[in-house]
Amino acid sequence: MKENARRPIGLEKLRGIIIFVVILIAWKVVTEIGVWNSYILPPPEKVFKTFIDMIIDGSIFINIYASVKRVIVGFIISAILGIPLGIFFGVHKNAYEYFKPLINFLRNTPPLALIPMLILWFGIGEKSKIIIIILASFFPIFTNTLKGIRDCDPKLVEVGEIFELTGLQIIFKIIIPNAILDIAIGLKLALGYSFRAIIGAELVAASSGLGYLISDGKEMSKTDVVIVGIIVIGVLGILTDYIFSKLVKKVGKGKAVEAYD
Repeated sequence: MKENARRPIGLEKLRGIIIFVVILIAWKVVTEIGVWNSYILPPPEKVFKTFIDMIIDGSIFINIYASVKRVIVGFIISAILGIPLGIFFGVHKNAYEYFKPLINFLRNTPPLALIPMLILWFGIGEKSKIIIIILASFFPIFTNTLKGIRDCDPKLVEVGEIFELTGLQIIFKIIIPNAILDIAIGLKLALGYSFRAIIGAELVAASSGLGYLISDGKEMSKTDVVIVGIIVIGVLGILTDYIFSKLVKKVGKGKAVEAYD
């Protein structure tokens, strides 16, 4: 029975791998028959060789480190700001109504659209890039935390009041635990938005990072370098998403399992 239960999961993973194999084969066939010039679309083996060369000279690790460091810093700041504010406004609904128009305005403004102004205000250093990540990742954390707090079953709060819990005890023992799943989903979404935002920022103004790697490859007409950068970003996103999901499942003791499958 256990073996039969495991087969569908393995089959799903196999299907996911098959599509990548098909794409790789199609890529090789297209380059071999000359549909596109190798300058536009280099063959897989050339891209792989470029990747190995970048591992040997260490350049790929330097750029990965630069991007990941920025993402982690911006993501942590967003979590520190977004979760408490989401809890506060979720509990104090009347106060949220004053800030709702401003929050919606900022939420619907693409962070990358602010890059020119941020560069003017903070230069092309780390500050502007960190702020872009914060703007991109703050709102998924904030809105999902707010949703989780507001969706708490009033009956649970009534039970807490019956047991004469204080307001803070109700928040920390009933409302916040009830919102853990939504907060976890917000954190996961924010992590993905952080990577997208930093790559965009590095494409515009940076001297290191994966976005810079892609931009530099484009300027130097090195399509193989551009493809390496794109692939590394995708793989890095999958790995961080997987690791984060496992950590949340472990901390939440299975509460958020379905949200990460």
